Amino acid sequence: MDWLILIAAGVMEAVWATALAASRGFRRPVPTVLFVVGLALSMWGLAHAMLTIEVGTAYAVWVGIGAVLTVLVAIVRGDERLTVARALLLVGLVGSVVGLKVVSFT
Repeated sequence: MDWLILIAAGVMEAVWATALAASRGFRRPVPTVLFVVGLALSMWGLAHAMLTIEVGTAYAVWVGIGAVLTVLVAIVRGDERLTVARALLLVGLVGSVVGLKVVSFT
């Protein structure tokens, strides 16, 4: 269950990071509220997962999920370009996150 919470927290990291950019320096209220809620949920999930998952593993998985999803959202929205090199690096990052789960003892 803690792994599912950690994954959800990583998804919420992508939500708050995307909302932060959309808030335009906290000048737009809806993205600002989404940022605050997403950040709170993401931090709660990370903290909860760290009760049973090693801190280094939990943090790396959380950041990896959030980073990959944030880039994918930006690509889908047309804010960033997907190149072959970026795609390969994202696949490597996903593989690293999966690998950390596979070798984890929890």
